[in-house]
Amino acid sequence: MPMFSTHAATTARRRLLAVGALTVGFALTATITAGAATASATSAASTSASSALPKGSTIPLGDGYMGVGYVQDAKNFKPDTRQLDLTSAATITPLAAAWGPLGIDVSHYQGSINWSSVKSAGISFAYIKATEGTTYTDPDFSANYLNAYNAKVIRGAYHFAQPGSSSGAAQATYFAAHGGAWSADNLTLPGMLDLEGGCYGLSTSAMDSWILSFYNTYKSKTGRDVVIYTSPSWWDTCTADWSGMTAKSPLFIADWTTAASPTIPAAFSYATLWQYSDSGSVSGVSGAVDRDKFNGTAARLLALANNT
Repeated sequence: MPMFSTHAATTARRRLLAVGALTVGFALTATITAGAATASATSAASTSASSALPKGSTIPLGDGYMGVGYVQDAKNFKPDTRQLDLTSAATITPLAAAWGPLGIDVSHYQGSINWSSVKSAGISFAYIKATEGTTYTDPDFSANYLNAYNAKVIRGAYHFAQPGSSSGAAQATYFAAHGGAWSADNLTLPGMLDLEGGCYGLSTSAMDSWILSFYNTYKSKTGRDVVIYTSPSWWDTCTADWSGMTAKSPLFIADWTTAASPTIPAAFSYATLWQYSDSGSVSGVSGAVDRDKFNGTAARLLALANNT
């Protein structure tokens, strides 16, 4: 039998999730033996929560995390051929800024994290999975959120959307009550809505309404504009490249590339955050971790955290 490391097992499982290979009957706790070592792929909490797929979803409840549906989305990428004119001061937007502070995004799949080591490795910010749907809270959220705070890593919570199973308002309410709240303490980013993994059986107009309902409810409860994480292909396919959030929500774009800047949906003018890799490594985190960048300076990152 081939030898597999824990990292290889986790990476392989992420790839299976990304292309929709998991089905309702797939057992969520997969054990791979490497010599005498055995690695459990999920926690008991996510196992019991994920016995069935949410309505319209290809991803079992609890198994959603940033990037899980991105590979599938990327099959239909439409290149963004727009060019930024740097010859006129009037056209200079945050897209022209140097990509500055580095970040990561995590969920319980990363296991125990040494946040002091993460901070020492040069990571300035992190998005941490909090909730999914209206019943699931990531089992490692509380520890990650507190320990990141104590290490002085600017962090925010994120909600993995399941639009087919309940309303945007209901999911925003659950998110705000289970980790997605905000406070002006120099270390808390606004909550983030993770949109990926298919259109959940919704029409583009219905999806637009669902997102707006989530946004309005989240803002009414926290006073902040929710950050939107998505890929260009998901936004184009599932919202018909809707421009309704352009002036409301900062964009967190998923585009795994070595290019100097990401591809973004045509409906948005620029991206505020960029997930540029799903296979990075950072001291303090075992195995692969998503790597992110902020579009601007450390001072602007702090301004986003403090709503100034």
